[in-house]
This record gives sequence, C-alpha cells and structure tokens, in this order.
Amino acid sequence: MRCPYCKSEDTDVIDSREVLNGRSIRRRRECGSCGKRFTTYEKIDFAEITVIKKDGTREPFERSKILNGVIRACEKRRISRDVMEGTVDNIEMRIRSKGIREITSREIGDMVVRRLFRLDPVAYIRFASVYNNFDSPNEFRKVVALFMDKKAGKAGIQKASAGHRRYKKR
Repeated sequence: MRCPYCKSEDTDVIDSREVLNGRSIRRRRECGSCGKRFTTYEKIDFAEITVIKKDGTREPFERSKILNGVIRACEKRRISRDVMEGTVDNIEMRIRSKGIREITSREIGDMVVRRLFRLDPVAYIRFASVYNNFDSPNEFRKVVALFMDKKAGKAGIQKASAGHRRYKKR
C-alpha cells in the first residue's frame, strides 16, 4: 500500500477491524518514511449485477439507490440509520445470495416494500406511494386499510406486499 502523502511503499498496518457486519475491513496504517497515518478499507468485490429497468434499459446495481429510497421513506421517523443500513444490507445480500447476474427493478422494489411494511407503516406508505405512482387519496386509503385490518398479522403482510401493485395507476 502506498502512502497517500509521500507515495512510499514502506507502510505498516497498526490496527485492523471489521466494519459493516464483516463485509469490510478497516485498516489503520502508518508510513515508515514520513510517519503519517492513514486509513484504508478492504471490501468484498462481488460479481457485477445488472438491473433491468421498467423501460428495458440496463444499468449496474447500486446499493446507494436503494438506501436513498429507504432514507427518504423513513425521514422524520424514529428509525436509526443503522436499521436502515441493515435493511438495505439484507436486501442486497438476498439479491447476491441468489447468484443471479440480472434482476428487475420491480423485484428490488418489491423486496423494499416488504421490508418497509414490517419496519414502519408510514415509511411503507411513503415508499409505496412513490413506487406505485399514487395519484389520488383513494389509493392511500386502500393501503392504510391494510394496516387497519384486524386480521393483518402475517397474512396481512403477505397480502400487502403481494397486493400493493393492484393500487398502481393503470
């Protein structure tokens, strides 16, 4: 590892620790030539996944896009950044564990909707309203009714996550 200050290759690792639930290693280094310290990160280099968008275009998978959507949905809710990151980590690991090279944006959105349904009803409604292009109060009423249903429980989660598309503008 080259020192970012003097470009010397004479650097030593003085501390290492796992970060991001073991998905990355943080190393504190010291340059033997100039004595300055710096931090490096090692991450697992996963195979590239392509996302197929609604219009058929393809683009590289970007975890940050999912995280930004979750953060916006959870804005001003009592949900910690760690919980949001963990939610996105779970979604990403589920995608990667399938061993697939391509996934549709619809499949990713469905995973996010299901996670948010379990996490927070307001975050779920916010995300679902953008994801499904709600354009009337009636569409919101239908989704809120899912939470008011006394039989919600586990069956309600499945009904809401599988049926949220029926509220989509056609």
